[in-house]
Amino acid sequence: MASLVETVREDIIDAIEKDQLTLPTLPEVAMKVRDVAENPDAIIADLTKIISQDTALAARIIRVTNSPLLRAPQEVKDLTMAISRLGMNYTANLAIGLAMEQMFQATSDIIDQRLRDIWHTTTKIANLAYVIAQRHSKIPPDEATLAALVHRLGALPILTFAEENDSLIQDGISLDKVISALNPELGCLILKKWDFAEELVDLPKSFEQFTDDSPELGYADIIRVANLIHFSKDGVTYSDVEWASVPSFGKLGLESSPDGENIQAIIEAANQSELL
Repeated sequence: MASLVETVREDIIDAIEKDQLTLPTLPEVAMKVRDVAENPDAIIADLTKIISQDTALAARIIRVTNSPLLRAPQEVKDLTMAISRLGMNYTANLAIGLAMEQMFQATSDIIDQRLRDIWHTTTKIANLAYVIAQRHSKIPPDEATLAALVHRLGALPILTFAEENDSLIQDGISLDKVISALNPELGCLILKKWDFAEELVDLPKSFEQFTDDSPELGYADIIRVANLIHFSKDGVTYSDVEWASVPSFGKLGLESSPDGENIQAIIEAANQSELL
């Protein structure tokens, strides 16, 4: 298996260097939203104008604003109200993350289903990350949500490559192992290309460093814990990770057990949130 992973890695890197395989590009609406968010003179109307050009994205943001975790005393019925409720930075991070969904599509039915499954998993982890950040950290929940939505982006070029290589498509187990092995390197390449902050760029490789005991709480701690909580249900993924040996739980003030009271509270809140 190690030889297969290295062979695929070399083929993908070679294809990227020869421009035969293009790394995913941040969706145009996301780039425009980020430009507005980074402009100190921008106002709500500027952000409203950009997001309203994508009716599906605008509708998702309004729905999120009315979700149980964020619901205002008064129902939010339009985009301007939603942005006013969430704030410029919060809305921008949410819009950038949600805009990425359009990248998780393919022409091959098998690969398309794979991409949709990855996006579905990613959104579940993002819901958990939001609740964890909101209840157990000083990291803004919107930033934790965006971090969760980008931490598995390395799968995109791998699956694009697989579309042209039938042997990978037919061997699902090998494809899973290739994605797991190469996501860190390729995910970091994508986020660096997108000019994201360094902590986000490092996330695809840092979130699986379960024994990291750096003193400062960061995105990786939240995404690490969110992954362990999410995959604890399947009894396979990360089954070899002893929760008690993961410092991130202690940094977040959480019990290191799937049956812990605050872990169960996080799961319940994320399931009810309808955030994504």
